[in-house]
Amino acid sequence: MFVSEKKIEIRYAETDQMGVVYHANYLVWMEIGRSQLVTDLGFNYAGLEERGYISPVLDLSIQYKKAMRYGQVATVRTWVDSHSKLKTTYGYEILHEDGSIAATAKSIHTLVKKENFRPYPLSKIDSIWDEKYLEIAVNK
Repeated sequence: MFVSEKKIEIRYAETDQMGVVYHANYLVWMEIGRSQLVTDLGFNYAGLEERGYISPVLDLSIQYKKAMRYGQVATVRTWVDSHSKLKTTYGYEILHEDGSIAATAKSIHTLVKKENFRPYPLSKIDSIWDEKYLEIAVNK
């Protein structure tokens, strides 16, 4: 299983009044994880946007397990859970430095033309990228 990892130093601004990371910041970290995965595979998401495509989120689920706090370092682990003609599901684990799980999540994305938001298969935009996602997808 191909898993990308990205370390994130937790900033004070990411915490709430209780001193723990505010829940919405995990979504930002997931985006950072997806970007790292794409980069690790040798592809360029910005290149897709330059060609007129974007990848909106269709669905997202997250389970919070153990709070994270300012000063800690989070590790975001990201992988392709499944990939089909029009949808890609990414899986995530956000870990504490000791390896314990702070959160798990999945997000479902599609590719659309920026001009009209019509779905467009990755295979027609970049067949090599599409083949790589099919190869590394955990659930085929």
